[in-house]
Amino acid sequence: MSENTPENGHPTATGPENGAHDASADPSSVDAYAGQIAVFSAEQPLTLECGENLSPFQIAYQTYGTLNDERSNAILICHALTGDQHVANDHPITGKPGWWTKMVGPGRPIDTDRFFVICSNVIGGCLGTTGPSAINPATGKPYGLDFPVITIRDMVRAQAMLIERLGIDSLFAVIGGSMGGMQVLQWAVTYPDKVFAAIPIATAAHHSSQNIAFHEAGRQAIMSDSDWHGGAYQDFRVRPHKGLAVARMIAHITYMSEQALQRKFGRNLQDRDAFTYGFDADFQIESYLRHQGFTFVDRFDANAYLYITRAMDYYDLRTEEEHLLADAFRGTETRFCVVSFTSDWLYPTAESRHIVNALNAVAANVSFVEIESDKGHDAFLLDEPEMFSTLSGFINSAAWQRGLTPAGEGA
Repeated sequence: MSENTPENGHPTATGPENGAHDASADPSSVDAYAGQIAVFSAEQPLTLECGENLSPFQIAYQTYGTLNDERSNAILICHALTGDQHVANDHPITGKPGWWTKMVGPGRPIDTDRFFVICSNVIGGCLGTTGPSAINPATGKPYGLDFPVITIRDMVRAQAMLIERLGIDSLFAVIGGSMGGMQVLQWAVTYPDKVFAAIPIATAAHHSSQNIAFHEAGRQAIMSDSDWHGGAYQDFRVRPHKGLAVARMIAHITYMSEQALQRKFGRNLQDRDAFTYGFDADFQIESYLRHQGFTFVDRFDANAYLYITRAMDYYDLRTEEEHLLADAFRGTETRFCVVSFTSDWLYPTAESRHIVNALNAVAANVSFVEIESDKGHDAFLLDEPEMFSTLSGFINSAAWQRGLTPAGEGA
């Protein structure tokens, strides 16, 4: 499947058929679940930070809305670690709504009646974009651990190649939360002339040692699974389900706040009136985490989890020479809106303030909001009216400055 460009040359929204598919199918090997796919030949390599070239490769993506005649209304959405390109359509594997339908759609803050919205699966991913589960053309077998190590900058370079393929010279906005926010910042640093507005949410300019520690615990869970086989599990027709599920459980704990966990679960028992005095899921929180882990393995590849978490660990926007973040943004004309949440302990507000201070140091155009919420890091994915109103205001203001159609007047 290739990208859909109608006769007028303006990309429009297309996507996979809605509805659930067999969740037992290997998500890493089914391009039918990908949506739209852009293929880059061996003559169009992606040069990686590790020094290797990746070619050929492909990027899976989804689009919503219509690109205007001036090609000036495109918004790129960057997904987080366990996200994918299915931001506003039913997920083809799980059948559930897209991961940001509260934010993206007709009349939403990212209004698909006004904007042409693009979301791509990152390099190293497992839902149609080339990653460790893809076939290595040199061997005819899945890459496994022969796949080169990738970085956030590599993800953004690949996205830039896709945006160019779509005939878009500059983006009206780039937006994303968590790892998506890292990509937003990297876009503003690597391609400052191609980003009119940048909205990094619940993120940081570099990964902390605590976050690296959580990722390492998850990676070790995967690599300790007897079905991992040194990353070559596809050769054995198995997958390290248990290890990946534990990795997901570890990560999911960091996405919630203590208040949210206490409010939802407390010490409530799961379908019983007394302790079993064993190791079954006595508590509701135990049952919830097990559910999160074992449903995750239906749609995610274990090696992709290793590679993407490592890319986040390597991420650091500060300059190598002086270790100064402000220098990365020097001369930028991009408009920034930085958002954090009071209960986010994975990427706390102090990390966002660090970004804002660096932008202020170079006289960048930046606004900042810390949103009161007890929902933890995942608040950016949930129903947060203050976030919706803040981003609607910023996007509408930036659209007016860009000369785009005012809200309520159509595309």
